[in-house]
Amino acid sequence: MATEQTFIMVKPDGVQRGLVGEIIARFEKRGYQLVAAKLVHASQEHLEKHYEDLKGKGFFAGLVKYMASGPVMAMVWQGKDVVKQGRVLLGATNPLQSAPGTIRGDFAIDVGRNICHGSDAVDSAKKEIALWFGEQTPTIAYQRSADSWIYE
Repeated sequence: MATEQTFIMVKPDGVQRGLVGEIIARFEKRGYQLVAAKLVHASQEHLEKHYEDLKGKGFFAGLVKYMASGPVMAMVWQGKDVVKQGRVLLGATNPLQSAPGTIRGDFAIDVGRNICHGSDAVDSAKKEIALWFGEQTPTIAYQRSADSWIYE
């Protein structure tokens, strides 16, 4: 089975609203494997690195301030096509364009309170995992008995 990893973060609004368990459950029910997780209250500097590709945007300062306003749940998920499928589970960045059944479609209304962040490509996932968990990502490798029921 070819697997990849992605970085998924529950933002301060999702943590404050008590949605961490629901979001984890959705990824687990889909069949993806949680291999690292931690609750973090990130610094402004750390968040500026995470969102550096948005630095020129008018909303950058507000985004960083908001993201630093409370804890986030940083996670590494593993599985077949998990980067692309993780974003499908999250829904469109703008929750009003997200289908019902997606995390954002079910739990969010405003783009500035869209519950989660998910890596948009394998390369950005590797970069984000390294930023949030360190270069030697402390993921836990383990064989799940359910994998034979998820993958051919």
